[in-house]
Amino acid sequence: MAKKLVLTIHVTIDRNDITAFEGPAGSVVMIPFGGTVEGEIFNGVVRPGGVDTQVVNMSGVRHMSARYCLQGTDNTGEPCVIYVDNHGYFADGETPHPFKTVPELLTSSKALAPYLHRKAFVGEGTPSEEGVTIRIFEVVE
Repeated sequence: MAKKLVLTIHVTIDRNDITAFEGPAGSVVMIPFGGTVEGEIFNGVVRPGGVDTQVVNMSGVRHMSARYCLQGTDNTGEPCVIYVDNHGYFADGETPHPFKTVPELLTSSKALAPYLHRKAFVGEGTPSEEGVTIRIFEVVE
């Protein structure tokens, strides 16, 4: 699979804001985050309210679901927002590095909407000193 880098999101995490618990059927970790984003098509910040929710079921499968908004300017210089809904699944209690995700992107940008709403994307995450670096790639055929 060929891919082209579209966005790099530098996620910052305040470890004091994490909520976590274990129950009889599994565990939940909710990680609020902020950060910055850069790329050829968009530059900006992660808006407050972004959260990565990780649920581990009784079988040990972890489902990661990160939902957040990016606010900044598109490649035409217009202000816009990009909504990211990013999902990943990991088995055996381990997270590979980089971990793989499937993002869905929606935007208020008239210039970016035809591209972001119709293309296929994949994500890769790697730990960083501040949190995680998420790279979103267009799947190129």
